[in-house]
Amino acid sequence: MSTLLLLNGPNLGILGRREPEIYGTDTLADIEKAVAAEVSGAGWEVLSLQHDSEGDLVRDINRLHDSVGAIVNPGALMMAGWSLRDSLAAYPRPWIEVHLSNVWAREQFRHESVIAPLASGIVVGLGSLGYRLAARALLELVERNP
Repeated sequence: MSTLLLLNGPNLGILGRREPEIYGTDTLADIEKAVAAEVSGAGWEVLSLQHDSEGDLVRDINRLHDSVGAIVNPGALMMAGWSLRDSLAAYPRPWIEVHLSNVWAREQFRHESVIAPLASGIVVGLGSLGYRLAARALLELVERNP
């Protein structure tokens, strides 16, 4: 069975209670179930990992190169996560960056992602639906380029 990585960075473990007016009320468990439902027809399983530490995310990416692809919400690491960027540069599969909120409609410091130029695509501002859309996109990308 193929494994899809669902990687979430700092503070995303408290989704559902963290500023619901910005991030919504879905929990990370809700998102994981929705992504699993999207990819189950392809025989993919979801490995969901969330870390508040950049080093833990880097370690997971580096050890899971045999996965089929990844959905990555780096949280605030998008702005200064240089070691995260380097590990994603070496990741040999397609991956999509996701943000629950529209980062360009928020504070100026959120307007640049150091990892975005490496991503196969980016989904922002669609809440938890963005994760499902990223999963659909990865299904297409992997099917076209096995």
